[in-house]
Amino acid sequence: MKQVGLYFGTFNPIHIGHLVIANHMVEFSSLDEVWFVITPQSPFKLKQSLLENHHRYQMVSEAILQYPKLKASTIEFDLPQPNYTIHTLIHLKEKYGKKYSFSLLLGEDNLKSFHKWKNYEEILAAHDLYVYPRISGGNIPEEFREHQKVHTVEAPIMEISSTFIRKSHKAGKNVRPMLPEAVWKYMDEMNFYR
Repeated sequence: MKQVGLYFGTFNPIHIGHLVIANHMVEFSSLDEVWFVITPQSPFKLKQSLLENHHRYQMVSEAILQYPKLKASTIEFDLPQPNYTIHTLIHLKEKYGKKYSFSLLLGEDNLKSFHKWKNYEEILAAHDLYVYPRISGGNIPEEFREHQKVHTVEAPIMEISSTFIRKSHKAGKNVRPMLPEAVWKYMDEMNFYR
């Protein structure tokens, strides 16, 4: 059974930090693949800065062309909104449970607030968490520190954010080095985030 790490995000846009983390996880942990689960635009929170689902899917797909162990997933596009991670996991298990075993990729900052997630105990009972380091304050709650399903992976610390890229691009700064070449080209041609 293939071990799949699920990397959730809006990927608005996907950048080299996302790729470095996903590739590191698939190369230096027991995961066989990492799926970028693209969070759909919520009909309840229409954000001007969030590109339409198909554009973000296209950019993720182009960014990972050279990485056979990385995949783009639109699984959440068809789920009712607002959606919670637990629902996505149940849906994935029903659809692929015989072929794949699913884990979550989380930044250390997300682990600190994981106890606030809907049905987090249920998620932890059925799935492993692969945690990558972030520069952030606060402490990891006691219950997750020595938990057998929480695996810390010494991935490079990537402090690039999509928000920073969007703001800088809009201000006329050159953000090209922070993006996979295909993503830069797509973004530039479509005149996104200007």
